[in-house]
Amino acid sequence: MTEVPPSTAETAGVRYIESSALVAALLERDSDALESVRTPGRKVTSALTIAETARAILRARATARLTADEERAAVGALLRFELRCYVVGVTDAVLGRVRRPFPIEPIRALDAVHLATTEMLDEPPPLVVVVTRDTRVRENAIALGYAVE
Repeated sequence: MTEVPPSTAETAGVRYIESSALVAALLERDSDALESVRTPGRKVTSALTIAETARAILRARATARLTADEERAAVGALLRFELRCYVVGVTDAVLGRVRRPFPIEPIRALDAVHLATTEMLDEPPPLVVVVTRDTRVRENAIALGYAVE
């Protein structure tokens, strides 16, 4: 897990992958989400995304939405994704940002963690695309100046 995001020179074209998009890609096989997650660029995510997606896979198996084979495939895809991303920890700095208002309130705590993580990248918003399927994350990311897919 990478705690420090890559430098600006290395991250032109940063794509922050939020949990809802990754779950849509891995579990729902949503073609738009799959394309967004696979689009070239430096991929960054939060440790929260990995945890939320792993839990979604476990829930899907427990509720018979996935077979054992499908669960194994989804877990494998998640592991490959994690290895190909910069994974940012949920740090004290991220949690400090979560405690301050976002442009469009109310917003849930876990969504705020994703937005705060994006801001902690210290990248100019024009260099970052937030990949999400969550309306609250989408609206706030746009209000903060980020491109959204």
